[in-house]
Amino acid sequence: MELLHDILLLLLLIAIALGMLRLRNLLAIAILGGVYSLVLAVVYVLLDAVDVAFTEAAVGAGITLTLMLAAISLTTREEKPRPPPGWATVLPLAVAVAVGAGLVYAVSGMPDFGSIDAPIHNHVAPRYIEDSPEEIGIPNMVTSVLASYRGYDTLGEVTVIFTAGASVVALLWRWTKDKT
Repeated sequence: MELLHDILLLLLLIAIALGMLRLRNLLAIAILGGVYSLVLAVVYVLLDAVDVAFTEAAVGAGITLTLMLAAISLTTREEKPRPPPGWATVLPLAVAVAVGAGLVYAVSGMPDFGSIDAPIHNHVAPRYIEDSPEEIGIPNMVTSVLASYRGYDTLGEVTVIFTAGASVVALLWRWTKDKT
């Protein structure tokens, strides 16, 4: 039954992505992007990555959708017509295929999912499990890792998100100021 849920969610993600490719209404595309992020957050919950699911829901469905709707409210709702097929469409496709092939090659060198012989199970995870309660004093393992061991990493992620949001707001503010 769990496999059926996984397959249905995967098919739903594919259908949403294809719908976003086919539509020309930018408002509908932005809303479908928010729905995609929410479905992806459900997938992360099913994979027991609740912290990643919260981040996906907050950033993907919350902040990103809000910024997209703000940008659409200041521009047009319809996409411009596509140029005729040519090198301008073949080159991005070739780059995407090359990057996809590189990712498939990189993933082929990874250990099997859940493998006990994976490097993380032999070096980092045992130390976190054994030393975290005494060093940090937080009973939740995920919270202790994110809040203390990876505190600078989390601060960096928050800084990147804040900078991106502030940049978009600054660009939109300047654009509206120039229009008036």
